[in-house]
Parts: sequence; structure tokens; C-alpha cells
Amino acid sequence: MTSTTPTTRTRRRTGHNVPLHYVICIGVAVVMLVPLVFMFAGALKADANVLDDGGSWRALIPTDPTLDNFVRAWERSDFGRLLLNSLVVCGTTVVLGLVVNSMFGYALARLRWTGRNAVLAVIVALIIIPFEALAIPLLLMVTEMGWLDTYQAQIIPFVANPFFVYLFYSFFLSLPRELEEAARIDGAGPWRTFRSVIVPLSRPAYASVAILSFLMTWGQLLWPVMTTRSEEVRPLPVGIAVFQTLPPLRWGDIMAFAAMMTIPTLIVFLIFQRAFVQGVAAQAVKE
Repeated sequence: MTSTTPTTRTRRRTGHNVPLHYVICIGVAVVMLVPLVFMFAGALKADANVLDDGGSWRALIPTDPTLDNFVRAWERSDFGRLLLNSLVVCGTTVVLGLVVNSMFGYALARLRWTGRNAVLAVIVALIIIPFEALAIPLLLMVTEMGWLDTYQAQIIPFVANPFFVYLFYSFFLSLPRELEEAARIDGAGPWRTFRSVIVPLSRPAYASVAILSFLMTWGQLLWPVMTTRSEEVRPLPVGIAVFQTLPPLRWGDIMAFAAMMTIPTLIVFLIFQRAFVQGVAAQAVKE
């Protein structure tokens, strides 16, 4: 008789489930990609065909593709100015956030100081508080400081993020302490150890936080609606909300606006995709 070990049975069960895993992954990918395909296809169609083809498979195929929708959306909405505003807000928030949140996370993970555990508990508690609960008090503070309708009102409140601090904290805990001890033996202080040892080893964590921070800031609507009044500092999410109310109503132009707004997020993800996946995988293995 041929004996079957538990390992063999486990491998067989895993092998039988592989096709099912692929089917589930492909199904989830299709569900997520269909709206994007519909948006880009509609952006390339004549305005009259966007809704006419909505109830059939033709909605996903750009018939007689044209770039007129993109030209009109760019000109009618002053898209260039809106894009510049979003890039300034997102870029500044992401860069400052990487510096501040990583340093805070390192201080919590590696340095020993009075009240560290209490601060860590507060950070964890702040993660579960929704932004909507803080929006009104934060708006009053911004108004008192005279920051309404400015870039700093959209940047400063979101530089420090408790969720990103905790991500850096948990990642730094997984790094071997021997490297830091070797740096201290060589005479490096906490700042030089962080800059020369920790940061180069934490590229996956930085990439993950950069992507998540960019996506959160790029698509934010509530706070810019509350704090911006003019087109000089208005970001893209507010711009598309205003644009879709402008007469005449052209669905092709709206789809083109949405497509142009989506392209930067796709570019950022493709650039940092490998490091992002490595960061997520590292966190999963650690857990």
C-alpha cells in the first residue's frame, strides 16, 4: 500500500484550490476594472453615445474614438490650474508626511522616553476616530489662523497621520536591532542611525505610505469643500464636482475629466508597485 503523509495531503488540497484562487482573483479584478474601462471608453466617445451604449457591452468599447472630450474638459474647467493645485497639495503632504511620520514611528519603536507607551496608546486610539468627527473643530482652528482658501489649510492638518505613524512603528519593530547597535559602536547617534541605517532598509514601508497618502489626499473632497473658495487653490475633486454642474451637461466631457484625474494615481501606483507589494508582504509575514 502507498502511504500518504499529511504533507502530501496538504499539498494536494492546496493544488486543488489553486484554480479556485485564480478564478476569485480574476473575478475581483474584473469587478474593479469594469468601471475604469467604462470611464476611459466613455471619455473617447462622442457625447451622445456615452449613455446610449450604457446598457450593453458596447459601453466598454470606444466606438469612433475622439479626443474632443479631453480638449473641451481641459478648457472648460481650467484643468491645468486644478491639476497644479492637487499636485502641490498632494506632493507637499506626502513628502512632509514621510519625514514626520517615519521619525515619529522610529521614536516610538526604538527610543526609550517617559510616556512612550501612553503616546502609543493615543496613536492607536486616534486611528479609529473618523475625520468627520474632527472636521468642524479643525475648521474653526483653521479659520482662527486665517488659513481659509490657502494651500496650508489643505496640507498642514494632514502631514501627521496616526495610521501612517503606526505603520512605520510596526515596520521598524521588525528590523534587527544588531544593525543599530553596530552603528552606535561606530559612534553614530540616533539621528545618524535613523538616516543611514533605518531609512535605506525601510524603502518598502516608505513606498506603501507614499501610495496610501497620495491616494487619500488626491481623492479628498470634504475638507477642500469646507476650506476652499476660489479656483486658485481648488483641487481636482472639488473641480469635478463643480464641473459636472456647468451647462451644457456633457457626459463625455465629465468622463474625460475623470479619466485625466485618474491617470496620475495609476502612474504613482505603477512607479511604486513593487516596493508597495514588498511592504505589504513584509507586514503580512511579520504578523
